Amino acid sequence: MSTITHSQHNDEYFMSRALALAARGLYTTTPNPRVGCVITNHDDIVGEGWHVNSGSAHAEVIALEQAGAQALGGTLYVTLEPCSHYGQTPPCVDAIVQAGIIRVVFAAKDPNPIVDGRGMEYLVANGISVLGDVLSEKSEELNLGFFKRMRSGRPWVRIKVAAGLDGKTALENGKSQWITSEESRADAHKWRAQSCVVLTGVGTVVEDDPRLTVRHVETNRQPGKVIVDSRLRSPLNANLFKTPGVTVATAIRKQEQLHHFIEKGVNVLVLPDAEGRVDLDTLLLKLADQQINEVLVEAGINLHSALLNRDLIDEMIIYYAPKFLGAQGRGMFFLDELESMEQVLEQNIIDITPIGKDFRVTVRF
Repeated sequence: MSTITHSQHNDEYFMSRALALAARGLYTTTPNPRVGCVITNHDDIVGEGWHVNSGSAHAEVIALEQAGAQALGGTLYVTLEPCSHYGQTPPCVDAIVQAGIIRVVFAAKDPNPIVDGRGMEYLVANGISVLGDVLSEKSEELNLGFFKRMRSGRPWVRIKVAAGLDGKTALENGKSQWITSEESRADAHKWRAQSCVVLTGVGTVVEDDPRLTVRHVETNRQPGKVIVDSRLRSPLNANLFKTPGVTVATAIRKQEQLHHFIEKGVNVLVLPDAEGRVDLDTLLLKLADQQINEVLVEAGINLHSALLNRDLIDEMIIYYAPKFLGAQGRGMFFLDELESMEQVLEQNIIDITPIGKDFRVTVRF
C-alpha cells in the first residue's frame, strides 16, 4: 500500500481517494448510494473498498477486511456516514468498533431517516473520535438522486437533449437523427448507465421507436424504461417492449385496453390527473417508492414542457452541435407568451465541456 507524507491536508487527501473509489460504483449500486472507504494507519493506506451493488458488502467492510490487523488504532475515511441498522447486511458501525478503529472521518451525513446521525452517535458512544463534513458536497454530488429521494420522496430528474446552436431539437417535420456527433451520442450513454430508469413519451416511441439501452459503456446493468402514454397509443411491437423492465404510465382505466399491455409483461400504472393526462407528480412519487434515485428523460417537447410546468426538473444535459436547424424547427419547451425579459426563465450553468465537434452544457434548476 502507498505511503503519504502529507500532514496538514491528510483528511481531504484521503477522502478524495475514498470518493474516487466510490465513483467506481457509479453504474451499479442503485438503489444504494455510491460509497468509498480508505483506512490509514500512521498515514499509510492499509485498506480500501467501495460498494459494488445492492446486497453486497459495504465499502467499510471491504476496506476493513483488506486492512486486517492493521486497522487497529487506525483512521477510517468513508464518503457517507456509516450505517447503524440491519438491512441486507449488518451495521457497519459494529465492524468498525470491533476492528479497533480509533478515528472515523466521513464526508456526508446519511439522509436516510433510519441512519441520519445514529451511526455517528454510536461511534462516539464507543469511544471513537468522529469528524464529519469533509468534502461533503462532493459526496452529495455523487449521490444526487439518493439524497433527493431521502429528503423529498422524489427522484432526481435529469433531461438529456441534443440541439443545434439555435436551440432546435428537431426539424419542423420531427426529424432529428442525427444532430450531434458520434462522440456526443457515446457520451450520453453514461447518463443512461447511471440512471435507474429512462423516461420517455409516447410521441418518441411512435416517431423514433428507440431502444433506450446502454451501449458504449461497460456495465452489466440496464436501466428500466418508463413510457408516459396517457391514451395507450404505444405500439406493442415497439422496440422498447422487446426487453423486460418496461412500465407504462397511463390515464386509461378500461381493463380491455390495459389487458394487452399487462399480457405482454408490461407494468402498467394508471395515474390520471384532472385533465385526463398522466399525473407526473404522482408518477415520480411512485418511482421513488420503488427506490428509483435517478430518472433520465429522453423525450420530446411535450413531456419536457409538462415536467417544466410542474417544476419537476432538476437538471438538463444539453449537447449542442455546430448546426442550425432553422426558426421552424422544434424547440426544447413550450413556454407561456413572454412580454419582457423579466419573465424569462433563467437557470444556472454548472459545466461546459467540449465533446468532439460539439459541446455539453449542464444546467441546474
